[in-house]
Amino acid sequence: MSSSTGGRHGGDGGEGGGGGGEDLRKVEQQVEQLLSGQGSEVSSCDVGLDQSKPATLRKNVTFIVCAVVFNDEDQVLMVQEAKQDCYKLWYLPAGRVEVGESLEEALRREVKEEAGFECEPITLLLIQEQGPQWIRFIFLARVTGGTMKSLLAADHESLQASWWDRRSVLPLRGRDILRLIDCGLKYRQDPRHPVTLPVDLSCRHVLQRLVLVFTNADDQIWILLVKAPALHLPTAAAVKTHAVTWAANMVVQEAMPSAYYDHDVNTLGVLSLQHNGRQHGKTDGVCFNTLVALAADHVRRNEDGEKAEWMPTGRPPPVENPRYVWVEVRKPTLREKLLEKTKNTSMLPLHSLY
Repeated sequence: MSSSTGGRHGGDGGEGGGGGGEDLRKVEQQVEQLLSGQGSEVSSCDVGLDQSKPATLRKNVTFIVCAVVFNDEDQVLMVQEAKQDCYKLWYLPAGRVEVGESLEEALRREVKEEAGFECEPITLLLIQEQGPQWIRFIFLARVTGGTMKSLLAADHESLQASWWDRRSVLPLRGRDILRLIDCGLKYRQDPRHPVTLPVDLSCRHVLQRLVLVFTNADDQIWILLVKAPALHLPTAAAVKTHAVTWAANMVVQEAMPSAYYDHDVNTLGVLSLQHNGRQHGKTDGVCFNTLVALAADHVRRNEDGEKAEWMPTGRPPPVENPRYVWVEVRKPTLREKLLEKTKNTSMLPLHSLY
């Protein structure tokens, strides 16, 4: 990698001080780890911490797990609700993550309680969010044991479970699950992203760590980094008034405010997800390691709202905040992996329901 602020003054190098070369190698190694679906310890938060409180289940965050489970005939596992407000309606096995649970532990418990089966998660299919206070983790899973829950075993968790062929009439609690089922079927036929399961690393807040890139027509690619205390990927806390992925917008606003309104900030997907959950109020948080593309908005307007001429420079917009620096990716293998990800976006999707 080589560094540039894209228009800074003087020669402050932007490479994390005397150990710049070593810092760059560490960042490259970290990016490669995240690209391969691994995690990385969260040691700091660069943006938004003052607007965020530690994630605490039952207090300021709700995490939902949802299981999409198929049998050999592509029938999907459904459960009949026992709750009064949706009594006898059908839904996917789903429920809240309890205090002290990991996401996978919560998934196994919910499927066992509601459907009678033991299960094993295969991969996350999709993550849906309404800001950091409500996040739903949808897993594709397989049955590994147990027996189907019958009406004889009805309790407050569910009345019974059944396999559904999706053609016969079934009164549903919500049509939102049809999209999730379709997502699971498509993944079984053609996996659109690598297997992605939560990485057991603790996090106090709901965070987005950004591999924020800028590419040009010549396939050059730059990554935005924070300079101190050593070069590192920016990490931003999610704020409850916005989607989780707004954290990326906050970083761009802080780093290059003049360019913010002329560029689109696109969170392309989740490279890996970190969660621990064992210490209530201390490790209830989640870190989304995401690939974010900064792309020039080709429709520019002047002060009168008229379309203005715009010529691409082929370089990332100038950094205005001295905390940040653009670093060009020179390592061929890393550059190729990043370019492929930005073009194919073969990553776990993170959708806002706002």
